[in-house]
Amino acid sequence: MHYNAPDRLQAAIHDWAGTVVDFGSFAPTQIFVDAFAEFGVALSLEEARGPMGMGKWDHIRALCDIPEIAERCAEVFGHAPTDADVTALYERFMPLQVEKIPEHSALIPGAIEAIAAMRAQGMKIGSCSGYPAVVMQRVVEMAAQHGYQADHVVASDEVPNGRPHPAQALASVIALGIEDVAACVKIDDTTPGILEGRRAGMWTVALTCSGNALGLTLEEFQALTPAALAEGRARVAREFEASRPHYLIDTIADLPGVIDDINARLARGEMPQAC
Repeated sequence: MHYNAPDRLQAAIHDWAGTVVDFGSFAPTQIFVDAFAEFGVALSLEEARGPMGMGKWDHIRALCDIPEIAERCAEVFGHAPTDADVTALYERFMPLQVEKIPEHSALIPGAIEAIAAMRAQGMKIGSCSGYPAVVMQRVVEMAAQHGYQADHVVASDEVPNGRPHPAQALASVIALGIEDVAACVKIDDTTPGILEGRRAGMWTVALTCSGNALGLTLEEFQALTPAALAEGRARVAREFEASRPHYLIDTIADLPGVIDDINARLARGEMPQAC
């Protein structure tokens, strides 16, 4: 049997907050601030955004490993934050997160149209998130109320290792029956999410303006001057450099052109692992 490289994309696997819903990715970040505050530990929104894209327990662990935040925790806990402390924060985070999801459930402009365009080309739509299943269920319910449903959803606690490991993206490949990871594209607004796609052997598209990195509401984004927008794009692009996304676009609304370009590259025999 000979290996036949794919000549067209078969699937897109997208992130949720900051990618398809919740412009600016506010639902998870603000809740980290609120959860830490309930334990008497101050956390800024900028600090909370730092490890975004990881599973939420891992995200809290990463925050607690930052020296300045660890010092604040130690002043309250009487010791450096342990895994037990992280779990306590996570268990407080969870109900707050579920409660706040509806407030940040609006679809990102252009998402429905971009996904419809991919489906019109015969592509399947998988999805994954740093959210655990109990939160992801609420996100999916709210998206359905807004008129969108993915073909497959993988939560962070449904695989052995969350991002930046490739397990969630690969779980979608298996569930959707995709024959080659090179026929998949991963769309995400975070570095761990792009690394996930890279490590899974997929094409990767990083979103510079709708997600965690820029961290603006839709209204704030639309109000940016051309100079401020260019500066923001450049800053976020630098943040993504280490994860080496194949493409950088503002929002998922810009995805159809990228899909066409990837299909042209596949037709020429190009593979994502080599780029």
